[in-house]
Amino acid sequence: MRLLKLLLAPVLALGLPAAAHAQPVRADNAEVELVAATDAIVPGQPLSVGLRVKHDPEWHTYWQVPGDSGLPTRIHWKLPSGWYAGPIEWPVPKRMPVGPLMNFGYDGEVLLLTQLTPPADLKPGAQVELGARADFLICRDVCIPSGADVALSLPVREAANPSRRAAQFAATRALVPQRVTLQDATATIEDDRILLSFRAPSALAKAEFFPLEEARIEPAAPQIVRVEGDRVALYLTAAKPIAAGFTRLKGVLVAGDGPARADRGGWAGEIEVALAPGKVAPVEAAGAAVTAGTPITLWFALIGALAGGLILNLMPCVFPVLSLKLLSLLQHQREEDAAHVAHASLRTHGIVFGVGVVASFVLLAGAMLALRAGGAQLGWGFQLQTPWVIAGLTALFFVIGLNLLGAFEFNVGTRLANAAPAQRLRPDRISGSFGTGVLAVVVAAPCTAPFMGAALGYAITQPAAQALLVFAALGVGMALPYLLLTFFPALLKRLPRPGAWMERFRQVMAFPMFATCVWLLWVLAQQVNVNALALTLGALVLIALAVWALGIAQRGATRWRWVALGAAGVAFYAVAAATGPDSMRANASTVVDAGSPWQAWTPAEQQKLLAAGQPVFVDFTAAWCVTCQANKQLVLKSRAVIDALSQKGVTLLRADWTNRDDAITRELARFERNGVPLYVLYDRSGKAQVLPELLTERIVLDALRRI
Repeated sequence: MRLLKLLLAPVLALGLPAAAHAQPVRADNAEVELVAATDAIVPGQPLSVGLRVKHDPEWHTYWQVPGDSGLPTRIHWKLPSGWYAGPIEWPVPKRMPVGPLMNFGYDGEVLLLTQLTPPADLKPGAQVELGARADFLICRDVCIPSGADVALSLPVREAANPSRRAAQFAATRALVPQRVTLQDATATIEDDRILLSFRAPSALAKAEFFPLEEARIEPAAPQIVRVEGDRVALYLTAAKPIAAGFTRLKGVLVAGDGPARADRGGWAGEIEVALAPGKVAPVEAAGAAVTAGTPITLWFALIGALAGGLILNLMPCVFPVLSLKLLSLLQHQREEDAAHVAHASLRTHGIVFGVGVVASFVLLAGAMLALRAGGAQLGWGFQLQTPWVIAGLTALFFVIGLNLLGAFEFNVGTRLANAAPAQRLRPDRISGSFGTGVLAVVVAAPCTAPFMGAALGYAITQPAAQALLVFAALGVGMALPYLLLTFFPALLKRLPRPGAWMERFRQVMAFPMFATCVWLLWVLAQQVNVNALALTLGALVLIALAVWALGIAQRGATRWRWVALGAAGVAFYAVAAATGPDSMRANASTVVDAGSPWQAWTPAEQQKLLAAGQPVFVDFTAAWCVTCQANKQLVLKSRAVIDALSQKGVTLLRADWTNRDDAITRELARFERNGVPLYVLYDRSGKAQVLPELLTERIVLDALRRI
């Protein structure tokens, strides 16, 4: 009889009511299946089902908020009439770093729970087919949009028993955060710094936050925890631009080792706390390490800004203007020596020049910080991303060049012609010293000297007062050599004596000004179309006519002033028409040359390459950045560097910041930078090396040897 029962069991099973039945479906790099917590459906009682996704090794899918990139899994239910499906109940995700990016998702095997409600009038003994379409993005070295149609057949009974997957359902449900109310919780935001403070129900060694709203929290930014007694402070970084509707901090708070280690105080809860403006200490004050490497303090930033300002005096974009200022000081010193008077006015000129430099840096930085506070993604040099500023600077340098050639007279504190020994400096030359300081800052904007990058990157993460202090230190560094020369005039005596050579030198200095105009017009060509560029060139012709007529008027023919005024007015109108909104280019920038090994940088392209284990070199540059162009021509185009990059199999990406690009601005901020150039070399594991602002072949080759 036992043998007979054994032989007949499969046959008898065919006539019994069907149990839970589902077949796994093979999708791209994952096995997908629809499973249930019980072996039957009970009429009117909720049924817990789950989408089981078993990922192939090294592959992953995404949480409901995927982080810096990715897409969440979606389930589209195909249910009989009268059934209702609840939302996906997401277990706590994992952090998945990809280079500088941070994603949230799952690998291995995961169960995404959903509660289905059947109608109460189901008849026991019936068999119900439940179906769904699951769509997901699955990633490893590449990302593949994938999906599967899954189904589950269950019988209807008066009562149900746990299925063979009941234990997996219970374990997963323990990982699903439930709504919690934190005791004495407050959330404060200042600039992009957020402080979540609460009283912990148990001792915490660590905590982490997963946002439930996109574009609220910067996924890759460090999250710093400070515990004082039973009080926990969690420091977060807000994503920029900060949305006007960001008034509540919503997310999943994972405490300790998470709900999987509840025996050690781990838990996860869904929280929502009102977000209010207030004072938040900088991340560094909370003990955080700077993302890009060495921790930066205020004193370090001030010293870096001071050193960077000193070096700015040697940059090619600043040197012509400051050379003229130096000769002006030399002329004035000789005049005071001849008149046998103290050098008080010489020192006054040095101080006024320094005030002009510092005030200009502070005002420019204040404008940038105000615009950033309003949500604009801006960095150092932001004004050069605006065509009318570039066109205006071109006109200014063109006028200065014509002035230096003697086409007209315009006192800017650089009177270099021979003067009578006893002649005193006229009062209006004090304003000329201030104006020269302003002009020096204007022409210095495209330059980034060593030490400046880290200092300015630190500044924009700090409260406004500290940020402006760093920019003021930059101005002090730039003005310091000239202040020292005016306070110690004996140093000026080591320069050649004034004479006819000074007038010739003045004329020679006009040609660097014209060369600067050519460079600025090239920058403008990256920002406007060819018709607008032609209008700008026409405006320069009109400007030449205006200053020529002004020179004639200054020599006695006063009626020519009307010609000068009319030509200047038409030139202004031409520049305004050339750089209006309709003139912006629609095509790509020429910073990435056709046929070159460089590709245009995008966050997605960088992530794809790093996920594939590909070494990557990223050049953050702009057409208006003089340092960038020098590094490009002298180093990045050298045969030794090109060969070394090729031998290492490095993919070259160029991030063009000539025009405003919020993605590039955010990427610069990840490396505590606020301007270009920035050079980042990633090895095959995604680890980044940040190279100096001024490159040499040796620096690049040494960095390549380390990957």
